[in-house]
Amino acid sequence: MTTDTLYCANHPDRATSLRCNRCEKPICAKCAKRTPTGYRCPECIRELGKVHITAVWSDYLIGFVVALILSFIASSILNNIGWFTIFLSPLAGGFIGELAHRAIRRRRAPNLFKLIAAGVALGGLWPVAVGLMGLFFFGFEAIWIILWPLVYVLLATGSAYARITGIQLSR
Repeated sequence: MTTDTLYCANHPDRATSLRCNRCEKPICAKCAKRTPTGYRCPECIRELGKVHITAVWSDYLIGFVVALILSFIASSILNNIGWFTIFLSPLAGGFIGELAHRAIRRRRAPNLFKLIAAGVALGGLWPVAVGLMGLFFFGFEAIWIILWPLVYVLLATGSAYARITGIQLSR
């Protein structure tokens, strides 16, 4: 009975007894990635991750434009209601995220989610630009002009991103 010593496919100087449970390639402890079904090599992990990216090029444009327009409308409405913006901005962001996600037929890609969040932020920033001009002309007492738009942008963008990526705070 001979037992041949296995060496890591990525580090030929390291002896190992581990194998990738998908491709059976020998891997050392440094290369092994633990998954719910066992250890996998970095190549199999990378290959399986690409399966979940389903977006096509037009989704980037559609998602961004939908988020930009809806965020512009929502910020126009919410910036006139004062401190209620704190409560309604996350709801608006979640709604915008859901509508943008439906517009792209629920396809997925990490950069697509970031672009949709950028659309929400940019759509909500127009009152901030107007407010900054107000600061220039009317002085520091006009700071309230940009406070609620900034609150909207922060809360709505985070909420939209969480909605389209599927991030959950509790289960």
